[in-house]
Amino acid sequence: MFSGIRYLLSAMKLNVIATIKGNSVALRTLGVKVGEGSRIYTRSFGGEPWLVSIGDRVTVTAGVNFVTHDGSSWLLRDEKGRRYRCARIFVGNDVFIGANAIILPGVRIGNRVIVAAGSVVNRSIPDNCVVGGVPARFLRTFDEFERRGLATFRSEADKKGKTFREQVDSIVDETMAPEISVHRGLEQ
Repeated sequence: MFSGIRYLLSAMKLNVIATIKGNSVALRTLGVKVGEGSRIYTRSFGGEPWLVSIGDRVTVTAGVNFVTHDGSSWLLRDEKGRRYRCARIFVGNDVFIGANAIILPGVRIGNRVIVAAGSVVNRSIPDNCVVGGVPARFLRTFDEFERRGLATFRSEADKKGKTFREQVDSIVDETMAPEISVHRGLEQ
């Protein structure tokens, strides 16, 4: 019972710190290393948050989970007792991690990396990559993404209007994604 009350008080304290000083400051109180200019929109850093290091100018979106241990190792035991596997997670500089991605123990994410939403990252990612999928796979280089994005994405200068909504509405891309092919076995 006391551990439940202690947990609730800790969660409340974290919420107060996040509300007053920001989520990055709150996470630092848990031991997460957060670099300058980073935007962190999740609080899911596993049972060992001090094992996670995040570089500068990183965006970690909502629902991202950092898993710093392998819970299945707990099932293994012998005369020495139960087994444990905990491992650090390192995130480099200039990284974007999309919504609901899962970063597993022992992963190092390089600099200038994009992790697509919903990806499961079970291997380290070198610099200058865009990855996605389950498990995450290489999709293209960051340089390729950057060239395409600079040529096609709307810019700050394109925004019109006074309110946030007017500005967003002025740059909305109205094209829809292509339809999924419904012809089995004919996809190229």
